[in-house]
Amino acid sequence: MPASLTELLDLLELEQLEVGLFRGRQPASSMLKRVFGGQVAAQAVVAAQHTVPEDRHLHSLHIYFILGGDPSIPIVYDVENVRDGGSFTTRRVAARQHGKIIFYMTASFQVTEPGFDHQDPMPAVPSPDDAIPLGDIVRARGDEYYERWAKEWSSFDLRYVGDNRDEAQRDLSGRLVVQRLWFRASGQLPDSRLIHNAAFTYISDLSLLGASLVPHGVYIGSPKLQPASLDHVIWFHRPVAVDEWLLYDQSSPSASGARGLSTARVFQADGTLVATVAQEGLIRQV
Repeated sequence: MPASLTELLDLLELEQLEVGLFRGRQPASSMLKRVFGGQVAAQAVVAAQHTVPEDRHLHSLHIYFILGGDPSIPIVYDVENVRDGGSFTTRRVAARQHGKIIFYMTASFQVTEPGFDHQDPMPAVPSPDDAIPLGDIVRARGDEYYERWAKEWSSFDLRYVGDNRDEAQRDLSGRLVVQRLWFRASGQLPDSRLIHNAAFTYISDLSLLGASLVPHGVYIGSPKLQPASLDHVIWFHRPVAVDEWLLYDQSSPSASGARGLSTARVFQADGTLVATVAQEGLIRQV
């Protein structure tokens, strides 16, 4: 994983091999046995955007994680030009390693247009200053765990607001599952909508699946759990600034068949709803 924001930005600089064909590098070192799904997704966003006119911005992406990525070799991104319309542009990206497709993404881009405007209100939550740094929670497990966390996730500042784990366990049939955290990049990002969208896509894969475990009293890092992202969807409602605080308001409507479904609303600190995210993942008990 990138150890700093600078290294994350380096990962978003793709090498163009041919028209519609790009190569993405890996972090200098990684303790993970497979590539973080958010990294593949973020690099795919960059590859797709490079084939789209500058006046068209990403408004939705739909992803399938097919195979675990190998962190020891680069990833090749093949961008298919599906459609160039009057207002919308569609691209499909296949990520390949070892001659196999490990990832598919379909992304839609739109010119800026006026129209109806409404949104959900942001829930009342503690401010980032009153939330708990995620590193402090990890540190409670021991210095070794904290050092590993700091090495892997220092590109973002993450603050845990809390969940309703105890309440949800008392009523598995009807109580809304809630898990919330604040996040922002650990530094200022370039003034580029592409970079902000890609960085948002990267971090959106970090904690979302864990919401589906809240009512069961299990954490995503449990040795009794085999987790994996299966698919991932983002709808960008409004421009997003990832170097400012964002609230990740997560919930889980269902878990069954060793799969958990999580959804989330993402708000700016001023209450503006900037994105909605959904993910289904494997939460197999072992």
